[in-house]
Amino acid sequence: MIALPLGLLIVSVIFLAFNMATTGMPIEPGIDFAGGVAVTIFTSDSQGDITAYFSEYPLKSVGESINNGYYLVFDYLDDNTFRTMTEHVFAKYPDAMVNQIGETFGKTLQTQALWAILIAFILMAIVVFIAFRNFVPSVAVILSAFSDIVITAAIMDVLGITLSLGTTAALLMLIGYSVDSDILLTTRLLKRQGKLDEKMKGAFRTGFIMTTTTITAVGAMFIVSAIGQVIIIRDISAVLLIGLFVDLMNTWMFNAGLLKWYLKDAKGGKYVR
Repeated sequence: MIALPLGLLIVSVIFLAFNMATTGMPIEPGIDFAGGVAVTIFTSDSQGDITAYFSEYPLKSVGESINNGYYLVFDYLDDNTFRTMTEHVFAKYPDAMVNQIGETFGKTLQTQALWAILIAFILMAIVVFIAFRNFVPSVAVILSAFSDIVITAAIMDVLGITLSLGTTAALLMLIGYSVDSDILLTTRLLKRQGKLDEKMKGAFRTGFIMTTTTITAVGAMFIVSAIGQVIIIRDISAVLLIGLFVDLMNTWMFNAGLLKWYLKDAKGGKYVR
């Protein structure tokens, strides 16, 4: 039961560690964390026309927005280049909106976001240990939540979803969703009387309904935000969708497998509890 999620966890850790060693970040940072210039324009020009017009500047991406709008992201620019580019923008698109995030400020946000995830995870681990007061089940819950975050982060990077304030919030929310289903499973198996397989089936029915209901709601949010080109909501819902599917695997294969191994004597085939 634990082979597939454990294998994916190991591959994801190696992948993120390689990114960290080569780029300094496990996931490609967005403009919030890397710094840069964001420009919103409203025009009937095609993406090709826009790319050609800004060919002299380090344009990273062109995303569609609402009302014939485009959301342009540039690499960080020095003050002189930023002023020149701003004049270039307003010369053709007088109703454009230009925002710049400094490189130093972006790195400060980056550090704060990583600390937020780390502190949230540590506090979650403390609560789990206090709640169960049992080493193996507590570690199983924490490992499952850790695996959710790591595998989701690796998939984000593969799909080109950058780490921003919005996607960081989604990862923090994912810790809550993950622990919710893991605690349900662990509580059912440790606290209730009866056969292990029957308790696990009951926990699976309840947990699967909970998670699939959330997936349906988040999926609807993703579709609406994608159609309306609300980029931050689209990215948050995309990360949550990835994480919830990963959580199904980790809860009902990884965590369930560890708990079943713990509750059953490996040699004699007898249940410990």
